[in-house]
Amino acid sequence: MDGTGMGQAVINSKKYYPSGEKQRATSLGSSAVFEELLLQSKEDPAGFWDKAAKELMWYEPWQETMTGQLPGFSFFKGGISNPCYNLLDRHIENGAANRTALIWEGENGDSQMYTYSMLLAEVNRFANVLKSFGVGKGDAVAIFLPNLAEAFIAILACFRIGAVYNTIFSGFSEKSLKDRLVNFEPKVIVTADASLRRGKVIPLKEKIDAVVGEMSYVKGVIIVKRLGMKLKMAPGRDYWWHEIRKTVPITCEPERLEANDPGIVFYTSGTTGKPKGVVHSGMAFVVQNHIYAKYHMDHHPDDIFWCTADVGWLTMHIWGVVGSLANGVTTVVYEGAPDYPESDRFYQIIEKYRINKLFTAPTALRMLKSLGEKKLEAFDLSCLDVISLVGEPFDPETWHWTYEKLGRKNIYLNNTWGQTETAGCPLAGAAWLTPMKPGSVGMEFLGAKMDIVDENGNSVPPGVLGNLVIRDPFPMLCRTLWREPERYYQAYFSQVEGCYYASDLAFKDQDGYFWVVGRSDDAFNVAGHRLSTMEMESAVLECKGVAETAVFGIPDPIKGEVPIVFAKLADGCEGTDELKRQISQSIVNNIGQIARPQHILFTKALPKTVSGKIMRRLLKEIVIKGTVSGDITGLEDPTVVEQIKNLITLKNQ
Repeated sequence: MDGTGMGQAVINSKKYYPSGEKQRATSLGSSAVFEELLLQSKEDPAGFWDKAAKELMWYEPWQETMTGQLPGFSFFKGGISNPCYNLLDRHIENGAANRTALIWEGENGDSQMYTYSMLLAEVNRFANVLKSFGVGKGDAVAIFLPNLAEAFIAILACFRIGAVYNTIFSGFSEKSLKDRLVNFEPKVIVTADASLRRGKVIPLKEKIDAVVGEMSYVKGVIIVKRLGMKLKMAPGRDYWWHEIRKTVPITCEPERLEANDPGIVFYTSGTTGKPKGVVHSGMAFVVQNHIYAKYHMDHHPDDIFWCTADVGWLTMHIWGVVGSLANGVTTVVYEGAPDYPESDRFYQIIEKYRINKLFTAPTALRMLKSLGEKKLEAFDLSCLDVISLVGEPFDPETWHWTYEKLGRKNIYLNNTWGQTETAGCPLAGAAWLTPMKPGSVGMEFLGAKMDIVDENGNSVPPGVLGNLVIRDPFPMLCRTLWREPERYYQAYFSQVEGCYYASDLAFKDQDGYFWVVGRSDDAFNVAGHRLSTMEMESAVLECKGVAETAVFGIPDPIKGEVPIVFAKLADGCEGTDELKRQISQSIVNNIGQIARPQHILFTKALPKTVSGKIMRRLLKEIVIKGTVSGDITGLEDPTVVEQIKNLITLKNQ
């Protein structure tokens, strides 16, 4: 089966049209008005971005809205503003000082709430703390924290003084932490004594101590007192957050920054090689994510929004920090795992805070689906209005469960596509304004020009599988790699001239909807037939009893590669030979005999990042090599690796 056949099978996916009542309640009021806005953004992108940026506050106007082409470009050149001012002060000046800005919920039930004025006061304090260490515009600050309110405060403080920040996932090993710190060279590191994960105490400060000794550029380490652990403090370097904040003023004037000044460095995760420090501007990042979140989520000031990502991944910064606060909503941050200490903790949080806007990952929804409907029926989740998601292919089976069971057909379900490098989702739908298609990641969004090309860089017809590219720049697209400009070009622009190469396989249907089927290296060839992991996984998930799955190809001396299936079972289900037969037959029925899996393995868990992404390449390495060469401390549960190794050993006996 070729790409055309695969595309044609999905093109017939049913459209789900938003209700007229919901459309009228959006900021635009109708689908027709959004279609006009979308058309304007394509025909006159400079005019569109000019108008979008003017929704925010600027100290000085820009001379040029768009300058240059890929890979060298800029937006709002000469425009002077400040990200933090637009996320906090702007709303306070418009009367929202006492509106709740941030709700923090700890894994152990602790909670804190900050109004916009309270949050600004804490941000100003910490901005002054950073200044006391000599941190100013362009200086680097590393944030090694879990999902704590202090992580948000530190991010906003960096925005306020123009420091360039990087958040590092708190579950990383000392080696991964050191790799990032050595490359980034921060003047200040912000961390905590420890964090909680599934009831376990995870020391953080001692990891910093283990790697920071020879880093002369580090002038200070500031520690959040999360669990009250007794620490070894280095005089003149280590300071408790709660103590040092008392020594500085509560006011701090925001730094005046040019729109293209760097604000964020984010290291790509999941690779075994040297991590890439993706650089994003500060103010241009805020402009686009303000507009995108506004329409992706249909944000209104009275929204209670929850992004389930970890602050160690850029998803939280796009949605939980910038997208939410730029639109003046209340953002919820949860410290722990969404299924701990009870499997229904996810539902508990939604019901407790009456969350109406949710941003999550497909894996989280598959986890909820596996719990069964009895768990779901115990909660009043009628508050849910919009659910958006990103991170990996979203199978139609789980799409329907989410829409029909979780959302009771009264939600807008917005599957999107984005990467660390795109810093947002240029493929998506507009909540309550565009039709939904189960499995699709939507259409080219406002101001984005995307395409599907063949190996020679030529556009392919609708329904044909090819390589996803970005043809024109947009404000939030990455600008370079930290201290590696040549690697920036080689990684993203050397494959197709004049285009950003996403390294994702996709096709576009006849309605203009995009379908991203996986990474280029996730596709595999069986006897010359190119197969997609997403298509096979969707077939596996149709089988009752399968909660999650990972499919990939392994070497075969005859066929080149053959498929192998890992299936995590739903609660109460057994991995029988009959279920294996059903899985195999479902794949054959959906794709063809060529896709029949060589092996089907049942497992209690799959290796995932904290953000919920299944690490298929890690599974492949275990199957082929019997071991893992890369760092696994970034996994949600590193012990899963040994479970998979044991499973492979049993299979081979």
